[in-house]
Amino acid sequence: MTAELYERIKKTTGLPFVPDMFRLVSTRPDLLEVVLAGYIGAFGDGILPRATREMISAWSSKINGCPYCVGTHNWFLTQFGGGEELTRAIAVANEPEELPIDARTLALMRLVTQVSRAAYKVTDEDWARVTEAGWSNEEMLEAVFTSALFAFINRLVDGLGLGGSVAHSRISQQPDVDAGGVG
Repeated sequence: MTAELYERIKKTTGLPFVPDMFRLVSTRPDLLEVVLAGYIGAFGDGILPRATREMISAWSSKINGCPYCVGTHNWFLTQFGGGEELTRAIAVANEPEELPIDARTLALMRLVTQVSRAAYKVTDEDWARVTEAGWSNEEMLEAVFTSALFAFINRLVDGLGLGGSVAHSRISQQPDVDAGGVG
C-alpha cells in the first residue's frame, strides 16, 4: 500500500521523489493517506490561484516557526509566479504588512496570520474586513483550510525532527522547473 501511495504522491506533487514530509509517516499508510488527502485538499483544484495557496502555506509556516516548510513552499511559490522579493520577505518578515502584496491580499493574509496565531480569536468583524476587501466565502474557506492544514503539517514536521532547517528540504533545493509539471 505504501508503494501505491508513493506513486500517487509523486503524481500529485509533480516531483520525481516523495517529499520527506510524506515519508515521515510512511510506516503508517493509514496516516500517510490522511496527509495526502490534506495536501490534495489544499493544492488540488482550488478556487484560489496556486501562487496564493503557496504564499499562504509559506507564510503560515513562517508564523508557525517551521523553516523546512517555509523553504519548501517558497520554492513552490516561485514555480507558480511568486517573485523573489515576496519569497525573501516571507522568510524574514514578522507581520503581513511587511510583505510586498496589495491591499486586497493583505486583508486575506491578516486573516491567515490570525488563524495561525490565535484562531479562537477570529471574529465576525475579521471575516467582514476580508469580505469587504473582495474575497468570497469560498476563497476565505480555502485560505483558512490551507493555513490550518499547515498548523498540522508544521507540528508534524517539527515534532518528528525534520522542520528545524530549510536545508533539510530537498524541494527547496530543486532547480526551477516549468510549473506545468508541478502538481
